[in-house]
Amino acid sequence: MKTYSQIISFLLILLAIYLSFDTAMPTYKIDANKSLTTFSTDRALQHVKTISEQPHGVGFEAHETVKKYIIDQLSQLGLETSVQKGYTAGDWGNFSKAENIIARIKGSQPGKALLLLSHYDSSPHSSFGASDAGSGVATILEGVRAYMASGKVPKNDIIILITDAEELGLNGADLFVNNHPWAKEVGLALNFEARGSGGPGIMLMETNRGNGKLLEEFIKADPNFPVANSLFYSIYKLLPNDTDLTVFREDRDIEGFNFAFIDDHYDYHTAHDTFERLDRNTLSHQGSYLMPLLQHFSEVDLSNMKSLNDYVYFNLPYYKMVSYPFEWIWPMFFLGFAMICLLLFYGFKIKRLNLREIGKGFLPLIIVITVNGLAGWYSWSFLKWLYPHYKDILHGFTYNGHIYILAFVLFSISTCFWTYHKFRKINISNLLVAPILIWFLICWSVGTYLPGASFFIIPLFALLGSFMIGLNQDKPNLYILVLLALPAIWIYSPFIKLFPIGLGLKMMVTATVLSTLTFMLLLPVFMAYKHKNRIGYMFFLLFLGFMVSAHINSDFSSENAKPTSLLYVLNTDQKRAQWATYENELSSWTSQYLGVTKKRPDSLATFNISSKYATGFTYMADAPFKKVLPPIVEITVDTVIGNKRMFEFCITPQRDVNRLDIFTNEVNILEAKVNSIALSDYYLNHRKRGKLITHFISNNDFTEIQLSIPKHESLELTLYEASNDLLDNPSFTIPERPEATIPMPFVLNDAVVLIKTIKF
Repeated sequence: MKTYSQIISFLLILLAIYLSFDTAMPTYKIDANKSLTTFSTDRALQHVKTISEQPHGVGFEAHETVKKYIIDQLSQLGLETSVQKGYTAGDWGNFSKAENIIARIKGSQPGKALLLLSHYDSSPHSSFGASDAGSGVATILEGVRAYMASGKVPKNDIIILITDAEELGLNGADLFVNNHPWAKEVGLALNFEARGSGGPGIMLMETNRGNGKLLEEFIKADPNFPVANSLFYSIYKLLPNDTDLTVFREDRDIEGFNFAFIDDHYDYHTAHDTFERLDRNTLSHQGSYLMPLLQHFSEVDLSNMKSLNDYVYFNLPYYKMVSYPFEWIWPMFFLGFAMICLLLFYGFKIKRLNLREIGKGFLPLIIVITVNGLAGWYSWSFLKWLYPHYKDILHGFTYNGHIYILAFVLFSISTCFWTYHKFRKINISNLLVAPILIWFLICWSVGTYLPGASFFIIPLFALLGSFMIGLNQDKPNLYILVLLALPAIWIYSPFIKLFPIGLGLKMMVTATVLSTLTFMLLLPVFMAYKHKNRIGYMFFLLFLGFMVSAHINSDFSSENAKPTSLLYVLNTDQKRAQWATYENELSSWTSQYLGVTKKRPDSLATFNISSKYATGFTYMADAPFKKVLPPIVEITVDTVIGNKRMFEFCITPQRDVNRLDIFTNEVNILEAKVNSIALSDYYLNHRKRGKLITHFISNNDFTEIQLSIPKHESLELTLYEASNDLLDNPSFTIPERPEATIPMPFVLNDAVVLIKTIKF
């Protein structure tokens, strides 16, 4: 084998990896002067810029400003706009007032309507909401403008719904789905979301039945850059990350598509979710989904979107979408089994296979999976030990997270090259049997437990093709082997990157193990290389180089700021005031208040304030006692009727507050209402850590509670009343945060918290 062909084949593999990412979404180009009938990223960016000027969570001053801006933009398009207002708690126990923005484009024919969906509230406290979900609102505003500029009258009505209070528990969607008369008219929904500030928009389907009809129509709509596969949705359904569209599916059996990007996860829900940090390519990608889908689904019969048939599907560069029915899964599996048996029989018959050599071929596979699996499994624990400040990034994806992913992938490849060099004397045909059998077991497992991933059989078929060539030729054409390696490269490369991004670096093991397994699929090419040990050393040096780069970029800076938190907690029962923080490594700003007197809380369970990751205070320290007016609690009903004890009471703040968390002792809540809105039986039966309700308060509203418990039980309530004004409260003199810090997301922050217990 000539050296140059090895070099060219290696470069071709690198090119294929590059194309698997480069072809995933469009490249942004300045397009402000684009035709008015087409989607312009620049025009959409103007909406993002205006929407994200300030944090605009529910109850914030800028929340009303953003609402008025969206209404004004829809009105300028000639659309009659209404605002649906109401209280709701959903199934999360997060109670709030939601104000949904609704408009409608009338179609020419009766039938089901197409819904365009996103939300305009930002995450509570400090997020500017440029990506989540200013990008979604901007995509819809610009898409609707371009569609209407064409002068086309759709067959189906098009409903534009910009929901409120999504970040608090999908409350706006819950309000619309269960209370608005238009909800029953919706036939299909397109939802635009974000869980980071960059990367490709991933298509995820929401359906209670089969995905066959939805997928068929999606392929007919023919978006240019589809990033979608049936594994993504299979995993999505297992995770606790719902979107507004989930409410439509669960409560009204309305199906649809989510388009969400998850890269640059470190910006998610933070003060870095800004106009400047939103990836322009990503916004272009969202537009490239909306326009063809809007054109297509505004014309087709939306009453015919349901299907009992499920399809396996995945995307490839240039070819777009590949799909086939679930009914093919096991025939394809057994075809693969038959091919393996025939090739093994043929290999032994022509004496190219040897049982002893095949047994030896399992050794390098076991070594590399074990070493790389352990490296990935313990990597996050090791990194947190080496850099303790990483613990303060609660979602687990650091600013230099992409470097770590690349570094550990390089480590995995290095281990594979070096190990297989040690076993280079084993004939390639004997060496391939172990990877073939391992991948066969993987395909059986996913076919049984995760059928959405059954397209994993495709690269295995390609590997069997290489295996067959190797059985018949001593020196097969390297370029043909590279061609057969393309399915593995194009299918698995995006997963290697996206799993630790979406799930956090704690799941680095997915990248290291999947890199190793993908290497196995490319063994026919790599085993033809003469100096695999040198390639292994080269990749190890690259691993060290990227680890050094990650170290250089491990500190916080103004661009990559440290999450910090500070709260003033006043316990009226204990007559005690304390500073509190969620930080593991205290910043100099936080240390001013906790400093050398800090201590671990006696019991984290004492402080049950709800947070996304059930995060508790890390440190507390005594604080000066300030006069903070407690809420007024008026008990209007406390009586026994039959076997129930009934309560009714009203909690009214005496200061400007943003949030009220109410927890109970271990008591069986039979029924509960908040401001006359009933909490669902599902929530009451699944509430955690005694949480009754979290009320995100608008306009300093009261909280009226009605509940019943078994008459023989006693009730104890603990109230946590919080105002997000610690930094500008006249009773305190808290300096501004240093430039290289931001408020910690996912937790209550910069707050004055008052604790009060009531026993009945």
